[in-house]
Amino acid sequence: MSANSTDPPGTVDVVLVKGGRTKIRYPAVPVADDGVRIVVRAPWAGAGVRDFGFVRFEPGDVFTEYYWRDRWYAVKEVRDGGGRLKGWYCDITRPAVRTGAELVVEDLDLDLWRSADGTDVLRLDEDEFARSGLTERDPAAAGAAVAALGELEALAREGGFTALLA
Repeated sequence: MSANSTDPPGTVDVVLVKGGRTKIRYPAVPVADDGVRIVVRAPWAGAGVRDFGFVRFEPGDVFTEYYWRDRWYAVKEVRDGGGRLKGWYCDITRPAVRTGAELVVEDLDLDLWRSADGTDVLRLDEDEFARSGLTERDPAAAGAAVAALGELEALAREGGFTALLA
């Protein structure tokens, strides 16, 4: 964020990097930062509606996003404009890095969705991960990503993210 930024004071720019390029950048309001976990809140930053088939992200949705400096994932609680919980969208990422007013996370292609009622737990984009070449380029990172997806899936199936996000 520059001195000429139109972002209100007290915001951070969340920067999602994928394949070495910025995929999306959006302002978010910091909620908490304990030195390990960073929590921000932001409205849906996409253009218009994004229908995944199992959930629709749309203008008015609010994301409370949890990032860790020591874990290989981010968990995003998604609520509609009226506050109704839609579910949790989880990105498998390298650990987050916050520098000043910028929070940078590198997306590693794997994702997980857990519906609000817990009936749907979906592993997403495993084909994209396989095509990314990360397994060959950086086997340690690929192993950490797969382990993180397994950890999140176990939490999602065993009752959700309440303890993780508390």
